[in-house]
Amino acid sequence: MKHIKRTAAVIALTASACLLSACSSGTTPDTTKNAADGRPIVNKENWPEKVPTSGLTKDLTLPLEAYMASYEDQVTIEQAANDLQQSCMKDYGIDLTLPKAGANPPPSDNDANIERRYGITDRAEAEKYGYELPPALREHTKQPMRDLSGVEVEVLTGHTKPELPKAPEGVKAGGVFAGPGQTKPARAEYNGKKVKTGGCIGWSKEQLGVQEADPITVAQLAGDSLVQSMKDDKVVKAIAAWSSCMDGKGHKGLADPYKAMDQGVTDDGEPSQESIALAVDDIDCKKQTDLVKIWSGVESAIQDQQIADNESRLTAIKEQRGKQIATARKQMAASTR
Repeated sequence: MKHIKRTAAVIALTASACLLSACSSGTTPDTTKNAADGRPIVNKENWPEKVPTSGLTKDLTLPLEAYMASYEDQVTIEQAANDLQQSCMKDYGIDLTLPKAGANPPPSDNDANIERRYGITDRAEAEKYGYELPPALREHTKQPMRDLSGVEVEVLTGHTKPELPKAPEGVKAGGVFAGPGQTKPARAEYNGKKVKTGGCIGWSKEQLGVQEADPITVAQLAGDSLVQSMKDDKVVKAIAAWSSCMDGKGHKGLADPYKAMDQGVTDDGEPSQESIALAVDDIDCKKQTDLVKIWSGVESAIQDQQIADNESRLTAIKEQRGKQIATARKQMAASTR
């Protein structure tokens, strides 16, 4: 029986409480595609659905998703920012083409990662790919961009090119040493024009009204609601029932669906028959125990309370995002004239 390596492929919370949605091992083959290969750079057919259309999470949404930016919204803002940055750089006499936004979509439409929030949920996909993502989502479209000179970096970012710190005493020359790059403030002006605070990147965000703390705030609440839900008696019992079901199918010692995800990812990123069998049994046991419905119901109640407790802040975030999208759309329309 092919050994399945346990990898860090579960849904986890980062330091900012954002949910991770990728599940691939470090030895996954390079599936990079060059944008010059003749394929469309941005293929909207690969973009995630706003609401799942299949599997155990079909038509399922959580209350906090109303305050999260959709992938389409994120792409709109990113592309508008790119357009502004290119225009800004041109004002300094610098021609720069930035990568197009939306070329490499994530598996989920927003930070809720609802399709895999409670482990995998789509049986049809599990039968083909096990715990891996579909091939289209494992590919990466590479958009080559020329190296920027030192002054170009300054105009774009508002600081100098990062310089690697000197290796600590005792580290041999040529040895590997990683550390944060050191930067300095950009020069005051270039080509007779004052360099903007934060460079063209900072300026573009100001023009669009981007508030970078807003999505983090919502993601943190969503992370908290998931953690809280796992402590609820109903969820604890449902997970225990799922674990017992999996045990009965020969999958011993799986405390929760995240452990199954962790165990089910293969070394080479290609699903084995064993990992597919585990994935299918995982979903069947979820369906048998009604785990997803119970878990999402408990978490929805928690999020409803979070929204009530943070109503003014969340309303402001939603309104600000609406303004950002409207401004971004106007900018994109103007740039195509």
